Amino acid sequence: MFDNLSDRLNTVFKKLKGHGKLTESNIEDGLKEVRMALLEADAHYKVVKKLVADIKARAVGQEVLSSLTPGQQVIKIVNDELTALMGSANEELDLSGPGPACIMLVGLQGSGKTTTAGKLANLLRKQGRKPYLVPVDVYRPAAIDQLKKLASEISTPVFASTTDMDPVQICREAVVASKSAGCDTLILDTAGRLHMDEALMAELVNIKNTLHPSDILLVADAMTGQDAVNIAQSFDKALDIGGVVLTKMDGDARGGAALSIKAIINKPIKFIGVGEKLSQLEPFHPDRVASRILGMGDMLSFIEKAQGAVDEKKAAELEKKLRKNDFSLEDFRDQMSQVRKMGSLNDLIKMIPGVSKNKQLKNLQVDDRELVRVEAIINSMTRAERKNHGIINGSRRKRIAKGSGNSVQEVNKLLKNYTQVLKMMKKINKGGFMRGMGRGMMPF
Repeated sequence: MFDNLSDRLNTVFKKLKGHGKLTESNIEDGLKEVRMALLEADAHYKVVKKLVADIKARAVGQEVLSSLTPGQQVIKIVNDELTALMGSANEELDLSGPGPACIMLVGLQGSGKTTTAGKLANLLRKQGRKPYLVPVDVYRPAAIDQLKKLASEISTPVFASTTDMDPVQICREAVVASKSAGCDTLILDTAGRLHMDEALMAELVNIKNTLHPSDILLVADAMTGQDAVNIAQSFDKALDIGGVVLTKMDGDARGGAALSIKAIINKPIKFIGVGEKLSQLEPFHPDRVASRILGMGDMLSFIEKAQGAVDEKKAAELEKKLRKNDFSLEDFRDQMSQVRKMGSLNDLIKMIPGVSKNKQLKNLQVDDRELVRVEAIINSMTRAERKNHGIINGSRRKRIAKGSGNSVQEVNKLLKNYTQVLKMMKKINKGGFMRGMGRGMMPF
């Protein structure tokens, strides 16, 4: 997502940097291209018009025109304005009021409400809360079954809804049941329709008036572009929503919904869905998204992913081993496993500053299956082999290759990479660098 917009904007900035001195004329030419790039990203035309006007008002000021690096000043201005457009800072869930707190998920059918309910419960569990999932969509038996399945995957209690129950009654009984289960947060997965209609809105309003939820989140498909903005307006008018969850942000959506929603309905995007796994729901940080759009990477999100994947106890043990130059193939495998927990390698690479501006790195495609292959090879070794790779001779390599379903060449490649890592670790250790390395992810 945002790749096309990033490419267009970076082309504009290169042209601006190419000018020895910026003038109102060449800034105006650059902003025309910015305007077209935003419209092609399916951003709302009113949003684009105001954004470009705000950028121009600042870009033609003396601070920029007289600057020694005017092109960089313009980039900073665009970054500031994009961030402000999307909400400046992340806004958290409203979990206030007498317990249990109630979060009501609304949206059209197919937007990803049920999966988002499971993801949100998973996220809240990691934050120390005790969520309780409530299937309220009695019109689709599959929705009830799906939520129950998701609940079992994350060991979260779920209300035993059936299709013959009244949605409001389900909500009333769920409040009582959640208290008995010792839960502090209800997550209501309400019904959707293919299109908005009066019956749907009346039901949602009735649920809202009965439970008085602490937060109402609209779940919208980011790939629908401006339609997502129109949908948000309608739901907000009827329910006064507290925020938005944009799903399918990992797809090929152009980004118009993310750029427009806050400006049009003045309600924040609180979360984004970045994949199908239950762990792939992230808080929406406007400043980080703006940074990624402009090709500056997103190191804060990268660090947070690393912190979430790293086992602190194992990291401390690894640090001691690295200090003693005692880094075995088992340690190598464990590090690969932690990297996999962080998500797709291609997505992680894009978070690194400067990657989008480097043609070779930008087009680099890393096969995540390579990590699976590495783990399979190491798991096919004996414990003695994993502890001391020096004993792995030709016959052992053949056995390991056969046991892991790989070729001997693949085994040789792994052992070669591993020995190179050992050499690198020794050099780093001599430089007194190990504390930082041991607490983080290994640079494989």
